[in-house]
Amino acid sequence: MSKKRSSEAYQKTFAFRFFRWISGEKDPYLGEVEMRPQEEYHVDEETLIRREMEHDAILDKVYDTKNNKGIRLFQSLYEITSILFCLFLIALLLITVSYLPAVGTVTRPVNNEVAQRYIEDGLEETGAINIVAGMILDYRAFDTLGESHVLFVATITVLILLRLNKGQEDKNDRIFEPKNDVILQLVATFLVPIIIIFGIYIILNGHLGPGGGFSGGAVIGAGLVLYLNAFGFAKTERFFTEKTYKWVCFFSLSFYCLAKSYSFYTGANHLHSVIPKGTPGAILSSGLILPLNIAVGLVVACTIYAFYAMFRKGGF
Repeated sequence: MSKKRSSEAYQKTFAFRFFRWISGEKDPYLGEVEMRPQEEYHVDEETLIRREMEHDAILDKVYDTKNNKGIRLFQSLYEITSILFCLFLIALLLITVSYLPAVGTVTRPVNNEVAQRYIEDGLEETGAINIVAGMILDYRAFDTLGESHVLFVATITVLILLRLNKGQEDKNDRIFEPKNDVILQLVATFLVPIIIIFGIYIILNGHLGPGGGFSGGAVIGAGLVLYLNAFGFAKTERFFTEKTYKWVCFFSLSFYCLAKSYSFYTGANHLHSVIPKGTPGAILSSGLILPLNIAVGLVVACTIYAFYAMFRKGGF
C-alpha cells in the first residue's frame, strides 16, 4: 500500500496543482507572469480627418454609378440577360402549351384512368369514404409525407433565423399588449377548449367526411395561438415548450414514415397487409388513414404555433 501523505506535502505535488488548474481554482499564470496594463490607444485629429477623407473617396469611387465603367457594364449585362431569360422562358412555355391536347380530348391528363380509379375503386382499396383522404394518405401518401417534412423544415429554418440567443429573450412577453385583458381571457377560457375539440373532431372525421390532418391541425394551432394571446408565454409553456414541439414532430413524422414504409413495401411486392380496413363509415376504419391523419394534424398544429411564437418573440 502507498503511504498516505500529509495535506502540506500533497499541496506541493504536481497532481494537486494540476487538478486545481483543471477545476479552475488556480490560474498557474496569474501572478507568475510579468504583466503590464495596456495603454489606451489614441489617434490624433489629423489622422482621423485623413482616414475620413479616404473613406469618402472610396465610397464616391465605388458607388459613382455614372462614371464607374465597371458598374455601368454590369448593369447593362444584367438588363440584357434578364430580358433574354424572360424571352427564353416565355418561348419554352409556349412550346410546351402547343403540345398539350385540345380541350375536351380524351387523352387530356384530367381524363386519364387515375381519377377514374380514385372514384370507382377508392372506397374498396382504401376503406375511406372521403375520397380526398384516401387519395392524399393512401394513393399519394409519399407526397403527403414530403409536405409534412416541408412544414417541419420551414419551422426549423424560421427557428434558425429568428431565434434569440440565450439571455436576450424578453422576459415580459406582454410588454406591447394590454395587460390582464379580462374580456380576452374570459372569451379565450370558453373558446379555446371548443376550438381544440372541434379541431380534434375534424382530424378524427377526416376519413369519413370533409376534414383531415391539415385542416384539423390548423384549427388546433389557431386555438393555441388564441390561448397564447390571452394568457402569455408563461402559462402556455406549462404544457407546450420547444422540447414539446420537437418531440411531437419527431414522433409524428417517424410514425408516418414507418407506417407508410410498411404499406409501400407490401404494395410493391403484392403482399397482404395485416392492417384491416374495417367497416366503411365506422370511426375505426380505412386502415392507416386515421392514425396518419392524427400524425399530420399534430405536425400542422405545432408548426402554426411555432411560426407565431417565433415571429412574435423569437422563441417559445
